[in-house]
Amino acid sequence: MRDNRGVSEQHDPVEPEAKVTESQSTVTVRRAPRYYRFMALGVAVGLVVTLVLTFAFPEQDDFSRLQVFGFTGLFIVAICAALGALVAIILDRVSRRRARTVVMDVEHVDAVPAPEDDAQG
Repeated sequence: MRDNRGVSEQHDPVEPEAKVTESQSTVTVRRAPRYYRFMALGVAVGLVVTLVLTFAFPEQDDFSRLQVFGFTGLFIVAICAALGALVAIILDRVSRRRARTVVMDVEHVDAVPAPEDDAQG
């Protein structure tokens, strides 16, 4: 087990009037991928592939290279972003198999409000 450097051992001082309720809860802990990062990587790969395909073939008389880049990029970037999202979904499913169930201690502190001093003047 890893040392948490005493973080869980440090408790805030609780006023004697506060009501402390302790309970245990079962939680599942796992690593989940960030979908937007995979999709952003797919967009970047799609732009590079589009750039390579644009300059790999000779220029046409009907369309400029910028037009070819734009039309090709619309489809390739969208497909690569979707593939990035698909990879993230697959990794998410795999991470669910490695999930661990742990018992978590929960403390609920309900502070009782201090009586107000009516002798202000």
